[in-house]
Amino acid sequence: MLAAMWSCITNFFTYETTKSVVVKSWTIGIINRVVQLLIITYFVGWVFLHEKAYQSRDTAIESSVMTKVKGFGIYNGRVMDVADYVAPTQGASVFCIITKMITTENQFQGFCPESEKKYICETDSHCKAGKIGGNGILTGKCVMWKGGNKTCEIQGWCPAEVDTIKTIPMPEVENFTIFIKNSIRFPKFNYTKGNFLPTITQDYIKTCNYDMVNNTYCPIFRVGDVIRYAQQNFSALASQGGVIGIKIGWVCDLDKSDNKCNPEYSFTRLDAMSQKTVVSPGYNFRFAKYYKTDNGTDYRTLIKAYAIRFDVLVNGNAGKFDMIPTLINMVAAFTSVGVGTVLCDIILLNFLKGAEQYKAKKFEEVSDDAVHDSHSNGLCRSQLSLRNTDILMKSSDSGAFSIEHYT
Repeated sequence: MLAAMWSCITNFFTYETTKSVVVKSWTIGIINRVVQLLIITYFVGWVFLHEKAYQSRDTAIESSVMTKVKGFGIYNGRVMDVADYVAPTQGASVFCIITKMITTENQFQGFCPESEKKYICETDSHCKAGKIGGNGILTGKCVMWKGGNKTCEIQGWCPAEVDTIKTIPMPEVENFTIFIKNSIRFPKFNYTKGNFLPTITQDYIKTCNYDMVNNTYCPIFRVGDVIRYAQQNFSALASQGGVIGIKIGWVCDLDKSDNKCNPEYSFTRLDAMSQKTVVSPGYNFRFAKYYKTDNGTDYRTLIKAYAIRFDVLVNGNAGKFDMIPTLINMVAAFTSVGVGTVLCDIILLNFLKGAEQYKAKKFEEVSDDAVHDSHSNGLCRSQLSLRNTDILMKSSDSGAFSIEHYT
């Protein structure tokens, strides 16, 4: 009994290794090395060099954007400055430059004819009281309008707006400039930077305009250039309005010097659907300026503005060397090299001449009789000990077989 227990203990503290079979074949050898070379090239070239898998990355970029527009234009005989054509006025990352306006002046609260053609009527029965019209609430009356036509009466701001008037966009908008001040932070690495590079001076700021060749880091953008970079036509965009995206990309390798982390600007039209539909094309909005008469009555000037809206979008990520992802990807690379062995085994066992010889050397069969014999002896045996004892005693093989295979 003690002997059996001791045998189990000694067999438990043994080391078993796989048997190597050396196949001397040009075909399978070339396939094996080519597969290994492709795997190593993939990990070195793509995973490590291109994707920088040895780095820890931070994609949670924090950003602040401030904007300022400059320029003067003439519209309907009036000189327009920033306070007239920019909305909102806070200098945020989303702002509009008004290109043309339809103005309805001196509107008072009262009763007047509706101006939209779909409310033309003949009798009061065509005007349902309480229904929401285009410019107010219908009173249920059909009243005279211009040109001898009748239209439903509304209660609201009067006279009603007529927004079908043809107007010409302000041509000077093309030469307006947009100043963008952007600051970013990668919280994981506590790294901060802005789009004002150390080489930028006060004199340079006063004279530069961004272009994709000579002034790639100038923070001042001419409106006409932005629209051209977005592959849009200024006249069409100014006439109907639209939305242009100014994208600032920060892709930083923090293993390199600080002057290598710089912004990259790109431009695109964000409301592309406006170009493909005749229903509500472009971009416009309404706002009003309110006044009081001498007797305290409120009145207003209503403005329908067609504008180019600019959205400044900031995105980016930063990477820095980290031992943990480096080790993980190195282990994955070394493990993947073993795929070549699996592929070569499949080819050897199924497709090459002499596959049976390879199978005989690679696989070893153990019968149930040998297992029963081991139990009848009352001994605990390892997997290798199940082989025929006589063969083990007579064999002088080191465990590695060499198969000559000619193709």
